[in-house]
Amino acid sequence: MSHEHDDDDFGPNETTGYKVGQKKSLNDYQNLDADDEALRRWKESLGVASTGVSKLDDPHNVVVLQLALEVAGRPDVILDLTKSEDELKKHSFTIKEGVEYRLKVLFKVQHEVVSGLKYKHVVKRHGVKGKFDTTDEMIGSYAANANVLEKKFTAEEAPSGMLARGHYEAKSKFIDDDKTVHKEWSWSFDIKKDW
Repeated sequence: MSHEHDDDDFGPNETTGYKVGQKKSLNDYQNLDADDEALRRWKESLGVASTGVSKLDDPHNVVVLQLALEVAGRPDVILDLTKSEDELKKHSFTIKEGVEYRLKVLFKVQHEVVSGLKYKHVVKRHGVKGKFDTTDEMIGSYAANANVLEKKFTAEEAPSGMLARGHYEAKSKFIDDDKTVHKEWSWSFDIKKDW
């Protein structure tokens, strides 16, 4: 459910070094100076030049479909983000300690330009006060597009060692420059010696 919200777990909603631009509608982008070749290529990269946008059965502008954990040589671990918050909260999976992984997200922009879409999460170790890890990844700005879009994040390494093993709880959200939260949910995982 799209709503405006600021959650203390996440801290400030600004990404360091990123400045919010002026909000524009899809028509504003389509009517920008057509004689500027660089601007035309930029508009195409946003999908502004595309036509025939297909819409999902969802009234929201940004529909986040899936968050996946990629590990070389293994099938992706997938969180189906079309499920309810309660179902996602029950979902837990295992990560092998020390393994290199990459998060990726699949999403759709349906109605108008979304500016400065970001993915944020806060991870806490079960039974331990304070934050264990925070992630703040810029996804980008996109116009309504007929395609499902994919964004891969920076590769990371899972912590290792006996002290790292245990149960972790995460809170994630997708938010844009207008402070609109497009998706927010809680989930959990376990770091173990092996899969």
